[in-house]
Amino acid sequence: MKLKHGLHLAYCTNIHRGGSWTETFASLETHVMGVRQRVCPNDPYAIGLRLGADAARELSERQTLVRFQRWLEEKNCYVFTVNGFPYGQFHGERVKEQVYAPDWTTPERVDYTNLLFDLLGEIVPDGVEGSVSTVPVSYKEFITEDRQLAAARKNIWKAIEHIEKISRRTGKQLHLGLEPEPLCSLETSEEMVRFVEQMRKDRPGDLRLEEHLGINYDCCHLAVEYESPAEAIGRLKQHKIKFSKIHISNAMRVKPTPEVRQALHAFTDDIYFHQTIARTGDGKITRHRDLDEALAMHNHLPPGPDEEWRIHFHIPLHAEPTATFSTTADHVQGVLDLLKADPAMCSHLEMETYTWEVMPGQMKRRNVVDQLVSEYEWTLAELRQRGLA
Repeated sequence: MKLKHGLHLAYCTNIHRGGSWTETFASLETHVMGVRQRVCPNDPYAIGLRLGADAARELSERQTLVRFQRWLEEKNCYVFTVNGFPYGQFHGERVKEQVYAPDWTTPERVDYTNLLFDLLGEIVPDGVEGSVSTVPVSYKEFITEDRQLAAARKNIWKAIEHIEKISRRTGKQLHLGLEPEPLCSLETSEEMVRFVEQMRKDRPGDLRLEEHLGINYDCCHLAVEYESPAEAIGRLKQHKIKFSKIHISNAMRVKPTPEVRQALHAFTDDIYFHQTIARTGDGKITRHRDLDEALAMHNHLPPGPDEEWRIHFHIPLHAEPTATFSTTADHVQGVLDLLKADPAMCSHLEMETYTWEVMPGQMKRRNVVDQLVSEYEWTLAELRQRGLA
């Protein structure tokens, strides 16, 4: 939906199944329209579209694309952002580290991303920026040689060149957002800065980088890294890195007592990674690639004094703290405080709680539409408090 100061807000449809375009469109007609009817029935409604490679190829067929454009017009909806992170299947089967493949070292990632921008150039409305979010280059365990990172930078430059061509042809402002995530090639704001600075060194003076490449700032991911919004955003601004999109998302925060660790077993699953970062009272950081590994390692150990775990498990924005866990909602609020101070920082806001299918039963007592409506209510209330909606 359209907010004040030229901001746009949507929820990411990666919460729904959608391997094919038929399946993706079915979720738009049912779940998305169900949410729209309750949160924005009369005004233009924004969609944060997730398109995997198969769905993107099917949508690129001219008749299918024209039908979708007509549907958007009939429903008074618009797409301003596409989630281009997961290339393939994202629900119902093991995803884990395969969500990062193919990564930016491969031509498949370039071709897929370019196709998304071809589509976005057709469907994003005139006068509205268009963004695509993507993997943070790769997963750290996939990268064993420096030449892989050099190949990734070269491929991202190929995408930037393509984005510029689409932007020039359509007259629309389009940009790609790398999305730092724990245990990936880019997981902190510092790593994002170093990577972009190296891309600048690769092509000194090429201003297309600043225009068409930026960060998809995922609040959950940066909070798991124990970054504060002021420090992270200040660092990114200092190095003139574009904010392509902000993911409004929550991570889990716990004190790992034996009772809490036992309860956390309900949040382990065979589908997604739930990277867990532990920090002791003296600031020592330990990274675990998944929650079940963290639990196994600490199974018989007492927690250290003031020890905290932050877990990459997207928790509903409106979730209240329980005896088991708290959330990193304060990170989201800190980001929105900075957006209030500088609304021009980023115009794309997207709620992203894709973990619906793997949430424990006690968190799924309502249907997915009810949950998404509650997320809108929480987010819009926070935005209104800051004069942003």
